[in-house]
Amino acid sequence: MPTPTNFERMLREVGLRVTGPRVAVLSAVHDNPHADTESVIGVVRDRLGAVSHQAVYDVLKALTSTGLVRRIQPLGSVARYETRVGDNHHHVVCRSCDAIADIDCAVGHAPCLTASDDHGFSIDEAEVIYWGLCPDCANKRSS
Repeated sequence: MPTPTNFERMLREVGLRVTGPRVAVLSAVHDNPHADTESVIGVVRDRLGAVSHQAVYDVLKALTSTGLVRRIQPLGSVARYETRVGDNHHHVVCRSCDAIADIDCAVGHAPCLTASDDHGFSIDEAEVIYWGLCPDCANKRSS
């Protein structure tokens, strides 16, 4: 697990000034993968006290634009954030409780991961979201 010093180094490496809110937001996202903005704000306020919504939104935008954080937004969900970046992993989302989990890249025959017509784009990433029921919700339905 990264320490505050590691978070500070990460910020410096992407050219961001080290501030308390930036370290706190990066740490909150690292410790709470797939957290929404309100959850991140809650964690940051627990650590720092009074921090404005706008400050957290601004930090999330800066962290996302520099590649330290990835923003995902499954259909029908608010934006979520994670620090697992650069590996083109995918997600599974529960249709009932909105739980989200990481899934490594698809394996086996996957015709939909190769575009049938790239329209001249140089494609470097595919976003796949699997939908279903998490084990807890599936058990509740079968009971």
